[in-house]
Amino acid sequence: MKKIVFTLVAMLTITSFVIGQNVIVNETPGITQLVEKHIELNRATQSIDGWRIQLFATTDRAKLEGARGTFINRYPNIPIDWVHASPWYRLRAGAFATKLDATRMLNSLKIYYPDAYLAKDKIKTNELLNSRI
Repeated sequence: MKKIVFTLVAMLTITSFVIGQNVIVNETPGITQLVEKHIELNRATQSIDGWRIQLFATTDRAKLEGARGTFINRYPNIPIDWVHASPWYRLRAGAFATKLDATRMLNSLKIYYPDAYLAKDKIKTNELLNSRI
């Protein structure tokens, strides 16, 4: 009987100790300012590191435009763009925040674009909202 009473009292004490805890964090004003600055910078950020699918690369702009038109006809809901880094024109599709999302799309595009691969890129945050398909 003493063991049961002791166990109950111990359990009630532990429960009230865990439930009744309040944590108070005292930080210096310098830390508070740094945290606020970090939050402010994140809100001002217009782009993130993300992923696109590189479909095609060529030195001929006419071929690029042809491939772009074909892609738009096949996949009208997937955003597509091209970049020029002399001498190459690169055709890229999508705007993904995670590699996993980009990989899923890549696997479905491999039917028509077997040489396509994932490419890291700066993605504007408004593009991410439009890339949800």
